[in-house]
Amino acid sequence: MKRREFMTGLGAAAMTLSSAAEAQKSSMPVIGSLNRPSAGTETFAEAFRRGLKQMRFVEGQNISIVGRWPNANEELRDAAAELVRRRVALIFTADNGGALAAKATTSDIPIVFVVGLDPVAMGLASSINRPGGNATGVAFQASALEPKRFELLHALLPHTSLVAALINPDNPNANVTALRSAASSSGLQLLILEARNLAELETAFARSVEHRASALLVTSDRLFNLERRRVVDLAARSAMPAMYPWRDFADAGGLMSYGNSLTDAFRQGGIYAGRILSGDRPADLPIWQPTRFEFVINLKVAKTLNLEIPPGLLAFADEVIE
Repeated sequence: MKRREFMTGLGAAAMTLSSAAEAQKSSMPVIGSLNRPSAGTETFAEAFRRGLKQMRFVEGQNISIVGRWPNANEELRDAAAELVRRRVALIFTADNGGALAAKATTSDIPIVFVVGLDPVAMGLASSINRPGGNATGVAFQASALEPKRFELLHALLPHTSLVAALINPDNPNANVTALRSAASSSGLQLLILEARNLAELETAFARSVEHRASALLVTSDRLFNLERRRVVDLAARSAMPAMYPWRDFADAGGLMSYGNSLTDAFRQGGIYAGRILSGDRPADLPIWQPTRFEFVINLKVAKTLNLEIPPGLLAFADEVIE
């Protein structure tokens, strides 16, 4: 074969391979992610991908993921509608509002959610065991653990009387009456600190110092979760012993945490996404509810606060960070 003919044949072969690769890529199922960017050593997005991998789905190989979150001039439903127009195979969201927007936008495309409210009360599913529609996922009610968190704080500081609680008043989970009742059951008075944004976080911690609160309970909220390093830093600057809802806070330098694992919830979301892409119907997949709780103590932080952790608390801890 002449060189020119060989090169022509090689070029044609390369074009054929390229076309095949493009065709394969375009035929991959696409997951639409309706989520804000996350931060941390192991991001929640990475945990979601680990769950997908357990179901033999790897981004870039046999699955594609496109992210969408509304900008300042859009609504969540607009972002969800764009994913629907792109004909994604599945929508994944770990936002209460995002789940509602996706559900209101499509009744055909499967939805996998991670929410902190009751999905049945939200209208996302008919029941926990048989969701019955196009949406399923993970649900945990973090506020149900507040009494135990106050109990653990009181065990750490038995002579404490005033404890502050950081809440986002725009969060439906922020039930001040329930928080006061939970604090009272441990013999504690409660100072409510409100924060809707980063600027108000600064003000909230300044108020806790001004009122001489002896400790702080941080409630579960997307702002606090995403900005956990900032929250932890503010607690350190205020020399405030704090209890957090997730171990990710303790890993970031928080004193104590009691709750479920958020990374595990995202991993389970990835598993459910993989199961649906493999043929399972969301209507038949029971909504997963965490049953295991982790109590984590960061001894390094305790030392900086000159706190002696009672032996009973250390024995109760699932993990001690030294």
